[in-house]
Amino acid sequence: MQTSFTAEQLADPHIAEADGILRKCVHCGFCTATCPTYVTLGNELDSPRGRIYLIKDMLENGRDADAEVVTHIDRCLSCLACTTTCPSGVDYMHLVDHARVHIEQTYRRPLFDRMIRATLAKVLPYPARFRAALKLAKLGRPFVGMLRAIEPLKPVASMLALAPSSIPARSPSSQPSVHPAVGEKHGRVVLLNGCAQPVLEPGINEAAIRLLTRLGIEVVVAKDEACCGALVHHMGREQESLAAARNNVDVWNREIDGGGLDAIIITASGCGTTIKDYGHMLRLDPAYADKAARVSALAMDVTEYLDTLDLPAPAKAAGLTVAYHSACSMQHGQKITRQPKALLAKAGFRVTEPREGHLCCGSAGTYNIMQPEISARLRDRKVANLTATGADLVATGNIGCITQIADRAGMPIVHTVELLDWAWGGPKPAGLPEPTLEAAE
Repeated sequence: MQTSFTAEQLADPHIAEADGILRKCVHCGFCTATCPTYVTLGNELDSPRGRIYLIKDMLENGRDADAEVVTHIDRCLSCLACTTTCPSGVDYMHLVDHARVHIEQTYRRPLFDRMIRATLAKVLPYPARFRAALKLAKLGRPFVGMLRAIEPLKPVASMLALAPSSIPARSPSSQPSVHPAVGEKHGRVVLLNGCAQPVLEPGINEAAIRLLTRLGIEVVVAKDEACCGALVHHMGREQESLAAARNNVDVWNREIDGGGLDAIIITASGCGTTIKDYGHMLRLDPAYADKAARVSALAMDVTEYLDTLDLPAPAKAAGLTVAYHSACSMQHGQKITRQPKALLAKAGFRVTEPREGHLCCGSAGTYNIMQPEISARLRDRKVANLTATGADLVATGNIGCITQIADRAGMPIVHTVELLDWAWGGPKPAGLPEPTLEAAE
């Protein structure tokens, strides 16, 4: 794609980066076939190619974002299916990230939109606030139908509808601590605690800690760690996301310089995509560029790390068929496709995959709140494809997908690491059907 930025514009490193990304696009349109919003809406401006044109026009002309640009960028899930499909290597992720920052800086959203976004940014990344908000949501749930009928308040209705009816108790595993290896020590890792996940499904990190320590890995939950910054990052709130990144870079570098680390383990793939990008996010900060790159190089999804270990034979083999739902942030953001399925198969599960596995389930951070109609259509499409597998349960590696699908799937949906923990001697995840258990060979 030909661009015409001025020398003055290109002096801005963000514009220079956008120019390099734009020039790689050859208008081929391969991205349209795998873009969930284009497949759903059929509007060229709701495809990666269409959004690229809008971003190019806005940036080249030095224009503030307008309502049209905001509408179509807001509809982007950042699922990154387009980057998997693109034959030219267009770095759409960083281009749309830049566009979102530009929107946040130059466009004044309607009042209710501003209020909802500010609330999400100030509540979801903070576990104590999030827990309190979920308790309050019980009071508002009877009004969901009424709120859905008022256009500006539809996101509020979505928030209330997504809130669980009960909240698990706080888990000791979320407190700063060191979980020693069982038996001979073979490694040392930090486990990202996260923000929403330990409130909604604390059993996920509990399972990761049990499994890793049984395999001889010391697991650290670091003091002063905070939200990874993904949520505010995808809302274009650049300074907040960079502050979160700097905080965690400092925390984890202390662990690297202290007891040493083999990896920074992440059990939420959306967080993993962002943490692996810290090196890029902080590349222009001379005080953090090297430290952030060091952290990104150590960041690994829990299945990615487990795949590097010499695993023994599983303690039990469960005669269950698992439909593996690969979160977009896993398969497109981190390019992890083989390891989770291979581990599940090694654990004794029969693994199947749904049709259209590349398409997003519609969760995408806060997308299911801010774009509820599109999100619901994608959810229902994903659920239909998962149901068609005839599996006993669904496994995935992202809390957002679990929350999005759980009430509609018609079968249990659990985190992959919970199944692996079970197979290698941990407790059976709640709600699973009775398996046919056989002694592992």
